[in-house]
Amino acid sequence: MFRESAPAKVNLFLHVLGRQADGYHVLESLVTFADLGDELELEPDRPLALAVEGPFAFGLAGDDNLVLKAARAATAQFGRLRLGAFRLVKNLPVASGIGGGSSDAGAALRLIARLNGIDFDDPRLTDAARTLGADVPVCLDPTAPRLMHGIGHELGNRLYGLRYPAVLVNPVVPLETRAVFGGLGLSPGDRFLPMKVETPGDLKVLAGTRNDLEGPARAIVPEIGAVLEALRASPGCRFARMSGSGATCFAIFDHYAEGAEAAARLQVEREWWARPTWLKLPS
Repeated sequence: MFRESAPAKVNLFLHVLGRQADGYHVLESLVTFADLGDELELEPDRPLALAVEGPFAFGLAGDDNLVLKAARAATAQFGRLRLGAFRLVKNLPVASGIGGGSSDAGAALRLIARLNGIDFDDPRLTDAARTLGADVPVCLDPTAPRLMHGIGHELGNRLYGLRYPAVLVNPVVPLETRAVFGGLGLSPGDRFLPMKVETPGDLKVLAGTRNDLEGPARAIVPEIGAVLEALRASPGCRFARMSGSGATCFAIFDHYAEGAEAAARLQVEREWWARPTWLKLPS
């Protein structure tokens, strides 16, 4: 049995630069990964299949799951491969801005590579990831933060820094990425002119940055504002922001115990999905 974790992807900032003629939005984002996520297993040399369990498993075992799509994409790139039966434990909320499906796909590609003796840096593995979605290439290597450019396929070098105690919070409201980008109102060929915003907190790596999708996301799911307000009011919180297209938000804390206390309180009082974790930020 082969196992891989599929950690939550967190966009520390996300700048929208414009929209290409083909309709894709051009982005600049700093991505890191949490110390929590989904879990994926592969039992080799069985018929290709997927079983899904866990708190967010409902409706995810179909043929369009990104784990099975990853297996087919790898086969398209490499030809005949050893595959098997996958088992996914879905711990992350779905459609929540932390790349759960993309990280699952990245974990599936790593499992297939391990089973078949494929180097993780093989360009064909990256080519397979690119066919699965904009966020999948960065999820191939969740060991370090990276800058993403373009539609997400242009990746910077691995960045190294320090781990910070953090909390992820989702108001348990799914949010479709397409609808959030649509809320920007950009036509193909348009440039995006962001509003000036203040960056709360004192983390230098995030100073002067923003998430340009927060406005349209909050227009669709107003609860995002309540999440950010509650996080920023929590003792020890140094910084809070929405991740990706939402609705999950993250907060950086002075101490892990303070983050854990905030997560427990918000889960009980608000019935939100809230988890303490660690995030690596480049120095």
